[in-house]
Amino acid sequence: MDYNSDKREYARVAAFLPLDVRLVPPEERDIHKPRISGVAILDNFAKPSELDDKPLAQWLNMLNAKLDSIISSLAVEREGFGSLTFKSMNISAAGMGFESKEKYDKGAFLELKILLYMYPHVALYLYGDVVKSEREGDDFHTAVKFTGLSDDIRDEIIKFVFRRQREILSAKRG
Repeated sequence: MDYNSDKREYARVAAFLPLDVRLVPPEERDIHKPRISGVAILDNFAKPSELDDKPLAQWLNMLNAKLDSIISSLAVEREGFGSLTFKSMNISAAGMGFESKEKYDKGAFLELKILLYMYPHVALYLYGDVVKSEREGDDFHTAVKFTGLSDDIRDEIIKFVFRRQREILSAKRG
């Protein structure tokens, strides 16, 4: 295998995750931006100054992390992420591939509602252009290149990919 011919910028991993796909009409294309579900709720709070009492600071940080997790879980449920269907896919910080019953035209703009299983779970609204959609058996294999990802969102996907790669390697070692 010629490793120099691999043009991928980011690592890619196979996963089985909750996913919903929606074709975005052309007139809505500029309206939608990728985002992390629930983050807007948490961004409204200023971080307090550091405390001199280290044990108290540790307790408050732990409580803060628990509250963040609860708020994130509530946002995930409120926005319907809890009812998404699990689908087989491959994902990287540049794009993803998945099987669908529907064929999408090359260049079509899709909304991808996905839940990354990490602690805490990360619910994302991603958007991208269809690179290909080809018949494979009864389904279509669709490849999407993400558009407009912020560094925060890209970092969440990269964290998920690396965590998933570690899980795969651990399973192979037995």
